[in-house]
This record gives sequence, C-alpha cells and structure tokens, in this order.
Amino acid sequence: MEHFDRIDTVRHYNDYAGVDTLHPLVSIVKFNDLPLVRNFRRYMGIYAVFLKDNKCGDIIYGGQPYDYEDGTLVFVCPGQVYGIDNHSINTKPSGYGLLFHPDLLAGTHLAKTIKDYSFFNYEVNEALHLSKKERKTIVECLEKIVSEIEQNIDQHSKTLIVSNIELLLNYCRRFYDRQFITRSHANKDVLTRFENLLHDYFKSGTAKDVGLPSVSWCAEQLHLSPNYFGDLIKKETGATALDYIQSKLIDEAKAKMFDASKTINDIATELGFKYQQHFTRLFKQKTGITPNEYRNLN
Repeated sequence: MEHFDRIDTVRHYNDYAGVDTLHPLVSIVKFNDLPLVRNFRRYMGIYAVFLKDNKCGDIIYGGQPYDYEDGTLVFVCPGQVYGIDNHSINTKPSGYGLLFHPDLLAGTHLAKTIKDYSFFNYEVNEALHLSKKERKTIVECLEKIVSEIEQNIDQHSKTLIVSNIELLLNYCRRFYDRQFITRSHANKDVLTRFENLLHDYFKSGTAKDVGLPSVSWCAEQLHLSPNYFGDLIKKETGATALDYIQSKLIDEAKAKMFDASKTINDIATELGFKYQQHFTRLFKQKTGITPNEYRNLN
C-alpha cells in the first residue's frame, strides 16, 4: 500500500512547508518564499486552495496526474490525496496556498454552504484557469486574509477571515461560470456524447440487465467527476443531470408505448425498473398522466 503523509491540521502543513503558524486554523503560504520541492503525496484532512503560477511538476490528485498551466486554481477538501510529481527533480514553486481547518467555519454561514462549492470535488484536470484580471482579484482576496492573520487575534478576526474566504470562493464560482461559457464548444461535445451514451444504453438492453443509469456512472463513462459533470449539464441545459437522464427515459418510454404487444410492466422492466409502480410514479411526475392514460390518448 502506498504511503501518504497525513495533513490533519494547519500546523502540520506549515511544518512541512517550513513556515510559521500565525493562526491555528488558517494559513496563507507564499510558495515563492519556499525552497525547492520534490515529489510528495499527502492525505489532506483540511481544506486547501492552491494558486499555481508556474509549472513545478505534475499535480497528483485522486491518483491521476495533470500537467497544469500557469495561473491555475486547484481545490482540495478533507479526505482527498494531493501531491506533486516532478520526476524527482528539484523545482522552485510559485504561487499561493490557502489552508483552513473545518473548525474555522464552525458557527458561520460558510459552514452551512461550503458543500455547495462543488468545485472542491472536481478532478484536477477540471481545475480553474484564470485570466490575468481574475488572478489579480484572487490574489487581492488572499492578501486580505494574510493581513487579518498577521494581526493580533481579536473578537472580529474569525468573522473577517471567514468572510474573505467566502468572498474568494464566490469569485471562484463566478470564474468557473466564465470558464464553462468560454469552453462552450467542448461542453457541447460532452452533451452530445452524453446523449449518445443514454441512447446506446437504452437501445442495447443494458437498462433491463443492470438498471437505470446513475449520474456517477454517466460521468465516469465521459471521464469527468460527478460534480463537474453535473454542473456542466446544468449550465448547458438548465436541468440537472438526473432530470436529463429521466427525461430521456420518459422519451424512450413514450416510444415503446406504441408497441401494443408490450404491457406497461414490460416497458418498465426494459427501462430498468424493478417495480412497475416506480415507473408509473416517475412517468406521472414528468408528464402529468399515467402510462396507461398516455397510451389511451395515443
């Protein structure tokens, strides 16, 4: 089994980086001030946002390497493995690292919404690539956090630090929306492949054998993380990936209704439902009428 160093606290990370710990729950590390780095992998028990300004090796994330570009943001949440593979060559890092412990968020608005920032669960090849203007905005947010960390901790420190982290994450959400738009052509290709995947799934009889396709399964077939895939489909179609799958399923069901030799139970089974009543419930939810009523109308 491969060995990973564990980073369970901000101090653990700071000790590895060789920097002072000014606050027990949050830190900004300026990579330009660090010595040369080599290969490492770490199990992260804290949140991290890494702004990479230059290439110092392939990022390893979720077991997959990624040759990142200048001005790239990578997000890591507790429970993930993160590292650098620079092929055993000492390289000089550049950029910033924002590290914060989940306990920092306790009792704050961000504690309730942190899970809504789905990019913490994107794969590294779905990282956020920044324009120069966007990078400037992110660095300004980081510098505000640095300013608060370097002051003596008082009753306002936590509120101001967490507010600035939340502001940074909201900017990242905006910049990801921009990235989805600017990569619209590539996104259309994903949508086309998604449609073909569902078409083949239902036509091949796979649904009957293994059940309904899940969002996670579709994302895996398209080589995307479930979160990134779901966000992409939502941006392109206005519907969730699950809603999109269910709409395609209903289209398939409607087409099968015209085969009078098939009972409603036959159709439900072919589409991957174990129980006809589950199919009937979904069909009525999506169309407003039952399968039998639809058949009688047509």
